Amino acid sequence: MSADPDVRKRILRAELRERRQVMSDLERGHATEGFTARLQELVGTTGAESLSCYLSLPTEPNTRPFVNWAEARGIRVLFPITREDGLLDWTVGEEQTESVGMHGVPHAHGELLGPMAINDVDLILVPAAAIDRTGMRLGWGRGYFDKTLGSMGKCPPVYAVVFDAEFVESVPRERHDQAVNGVVTPTRIIAF
Repeated sequence: MSADPDVRKRILRAELRERRQVMSDLERGHATEGFTARLQELVGTTGAESLSCYLSLPTEPNTRPFVNWAEARGIRVLFPITREDGLLDWTVGEEQTESVGMHGVPHAHGELLGPMAINDVDLILVPAAAIDRTGMRLGWGRGYFDKTLGSMGKCPPVYAVVFDAEFVESVPRERHDQAVNGVVTPTRIIAF
């Protein structure tokens, strides 16, 4: 395998994307139940009253049942909105609707709060392709979350949400990559 981290990342992302695409509906359903339960546990242990969470694509760990649970309990949830400049805006999605944004990413509709809004949350939940045993996150290659996390002065706990097989021994890393504080899978929560 190439020593170039960028090439190694692209190869690993392709393998992980393929694995996600061939998951059965039954496997996906069981994983969603597990994610929802683990994320509820995480909110309970952190005492988070506000959080940021992505809206999942069909092949990603399904965050919607958890988001519905959190909102029903009065937890303020910020959703990311991708921008042309590589930054993220945020919204609480008060319109309760969504559309497809840049790169095919689901966007909640609501008042745009700007990139700084994330500074006020108690917990950040991010998507990932894989997480390694040191907490290093392999994203999908656009750098939105790396830029966001790298620019925060005081960052609350950041947990990546991945399927069990995506918690791996190591991932290729580059200087700009941001580690996370923990990982949530359908079967466990691990803090680093």
